[in-house]
Order: sequence, then structure tokens, then C-alpha cells
Amino acid sequence: MPESASGKTATPKSEHAQGRRKEVVGEVVANRMAKTIVVKVTRKKAHPFYGRVIARNKKFYAHDEKNEAHVGDFVRIEETRPLSKLKRWKLKDIIRKTALVPEITLEQESR
Repeated sequence: MPESASGKTATPKSEHAQGRRKEVVGEVVANRMAKTIVVKVTRKKAHPFYGRVIARNKKFYAHDEKNEAHVGDFVRIEETRPLSKLKRWKLKDIIRKTALVPEITLEQESR
């Protein structure tokens, strides 16, 4: 491989981008399954003719090894190899936790 003036080998820019995995940010809408969460990702795009911004939603099944994400949390998920029939993503990190309201107080207030 050709060497540059600094003595380091030159690497093409495309080589770094090739191995990157896709990452998306979304909201957890379900966590009832064992080690699995359902993440709703909203993408906003301008309509090609009218120009109005349209929101498109898609749900992804993601692997949550420690069951640490809860409904309402905003999470970052990363593409991975197929883990099951529907799971092709894994939880990378939790961006924002939801403020949980205890269900007991809601039941007492409604009475």
C-alpha cells in the first residue's frame, strides 16, 4: 500500500464507512417479551410534490439483553445479525428514561 509523507498507510474513505452499522433513535412502545423491545422510529420527510413534511412510523424489534428499557424510553438501536424471525436490531443505549408514575396512586385518585 502506498505510504503518505507522514509514514502512515493511506486508507480510502469508503473503507471506514463500509463496516458501519445503521443506528436509529426511537421510542419504546412495548417490552412485554423476554429480552425484546419494540421500538417505534419516526422519520420526517418532505413530500416530493407538495413539500409538506410527512411523518412516517416504523416499528423495529430489538434485543434487550438486560431488560433495562421500559415503555416510553427513547433508545438508540443498532443493526445486527438476525437473532430471530423478526429481531435484527439490538439496544445500544438508553437516551432518555421516562418519568414513571406509580399505578397505585392513579387507582386511588380515580375512586
